[in-house]
Amino acid sequence: QLQLVESGGGLVQPGGSLRLSCAASGFTWNGYTIGWFRQAPGKEREGVSCISSSGGSTNYADSVKGRFTISRDNTKNTVYLQMNSLKPEDTAVYYCAARRLLSAQTMCVTRLGDYWGQGTQVTVSS
Repeated sequence: QLQLVESGGGLVQPGGSLRLSCAASGFTWNGYTIGWFRQAPGKEREGVSCISSSGGSTNYADSVKGRFTISRDNTKNTVYLQMNSLKPEDTAVYYCAARRLLSAQTMCVTRLGDYWGQGTQVTVSS
């Protein structure tokens, strides 16, 4: 069964950090671009950060540049999103997605995914 599972969300104070993980099972991980997306209440889903299948190309939304870092470990079929200097406006449900044959930039902009996880809640609040 094809599956993506996110973990690592939670409640954190402004300025704090979290690391999200996206683990894949049931399909060949190699060759897939992986993206992190988020959706806050009443807002559209937006691309946060995406990484190419090799990990050599990444893309970030302007709102998270310099604060978030995406990485992947293909030996573990896992992608990470390190989030530092978190702000209240980062509060959202974060989803990971996998898509073949798409660049990291295009995936983040178009929000296209073949497989999606169930999401993990990130709340930034004092």
